[in-house]
Amino acid sequence: MAADRIELSQQTLVAALGDSWPPEQVDAAIELLANSDGKFPSGVRRLPSDLIRAIQRQRLIMAMLKATSDLGYRRANVQDVIDRAGVSRPTFYEHFSNKEDCFLAAFDSSARRLRDQVDSAAGEGRSWREQVRLGMRAMLDFAGAEPDTVRTVVVEARAASAEAVLRRVELLDYFSDCLDARAQALLPADARFTEVTAAGVVGGIEALLYARLCRSEFDQLEGLYPSMMYFAVLPYEGHAAASEELALHSG
Repeated sequence: MAADRIELSQQTLVAALGDSWPPEQVDAAIELLANSDGKFPSGVRRLPSDLIRAIQRQRLIMAMLKATSDLGYRRANVQDVIDRAGVSRPTFYEHFSNKEDCFLAAFDSSARRLRDQVDSAAGEGRSWREQVRLGMRAMLDFAGAEPDTVRTVVVEARAASAEAVLRRVELLDYFSDCLDARAQALLPADARFTEVTAAGVVGGIEALLYARLCRSEFDQLEGLYPSMMYFAVLPYEGHAAASEELALHSG
């Protein structure tokens, strides 16, 4: 059975390309893709070659995320990625040297977008607890919008290379550092916690996500929000505050 080709969403493509090209050229590329079967039609000739290369690279990255989520890192191979991307084998090797190279690029791209979304959302909060709420909400929204991506980052990176495992640990450390910095800045001076507190919270939340994602229970991620908020608030503000969060977001 042929694998389903991936479809690049406008949001994902814009996030990946950034502001390296004029908006009108990016919009034209998005329009061409939206009105085709996933491959560029003849109108592609009026777009810069480096923009086309960037989009082809992003197609391969999204196809790697899909293949890894579908098959697992160890079973997925280059052909599985090519099939889902709808590109040729030479095109794959123009961008990546092998499966691991492509996987690491996919992980880095995904981790960057996740960090940006969580940081941007959390930054809108005024209090520590509001920042935690918004950051947690952004993380679950990301998972809901991109289940293949979050499964690959949380689950399959553990089964990949030693370098992928290290980058996964660095991502968790990043969120731990952010949580600790926000607590240091916004909680009362007499609040009792250490750097290990943040690591414990992030590790616990990651374990909750890992268990659901291992079983591809994507529809159950949203229901974790109240418990995740309780777990995050408890070691910082105590049982009463954590219970308030649980009640606020349950039902």
